[in-house]
Amino acid sequence: MKAFVEDFGVTVRQLREGQGWSQEELAERSDLNRSYVGEIERGRVIPSIVTAQKLATALGINIVNLLARCEQLEQSRLARRINLAAIAC
Repeated sequence: MKAFVEDFGVTVRQLREGQGWSQEELAERSDLNRSYVGEIERGRVIPSIVTAQKLATALGINIVNLLARCEQLEQSRLARRINLAAIAC
């Protein structure tokens, strides 16, 4: 579970930076507190589904795509682990 929360934060940060926005700007656009956005990006809090929807809307994607990007990060991490394990053998 912790890895998914961290992946969610990384995804939000990547999307925010892709827009060229500060955390403050994303917070304003999603009607959230800037420090809370920072906590989300660092994977320190588990956002509610309502918060995830607010972030997705502010970032201009739907929540399904936001979650799919998190899943892609997890799959990439798993693939790297498998490759490293194969190399070590």
